[in-house]
Amino acid sequence: MDITTVEQQYDQLQQEAQGVSQSLQSLATKLKAAADSGNTDAREWLLDLRELAVNIQQEQQTAMAVMQAVHQAAQNELQGQDGQWQPSFPQTPNAGFVPQQPQSGGFLNSLVHSGFGQAMMTGAGFGIGDDLINSIL
Repeated sequence: MDITTVEQQYDQLQQEAQGVSQSLQSLATKLKAAADSGNTDAREWLLDLRELAVNIQQEQQTAMAVMQAVHQAAQNELQGQDGQWQPSFPQTPNAGFVPQQPQSGGFLNSLVHSGFGQAMMTGAGFGIGDDLINSIL
């Protein structure tokens, strides 16, 4: 897998999360209008929708935590204590090969410095926010 694929998948995930959020908001607006016009079932459905939105938000937060852990692992792999690239495999004198530092920074360097990596480093995310969940009721 290359960094371009990671970036594309992350962008697609963001777009899908925005679509889910918009769909939930649209449904919440319709249910709220129905509840305000006297439909007693709509109020209960609105509460169910809020619960669903909270569940989706929790799932997205877990996905972000996983992505942040992957980014941190890549960053740790890329940098040793002196800030230089450190291979993750043992270096024994009889191994028969000498590991080389990636010429252009390699996948890990690209990951750490990518848009995905920067979003993970700053904790930026995607998904359903508290404002959407609070607006449902």
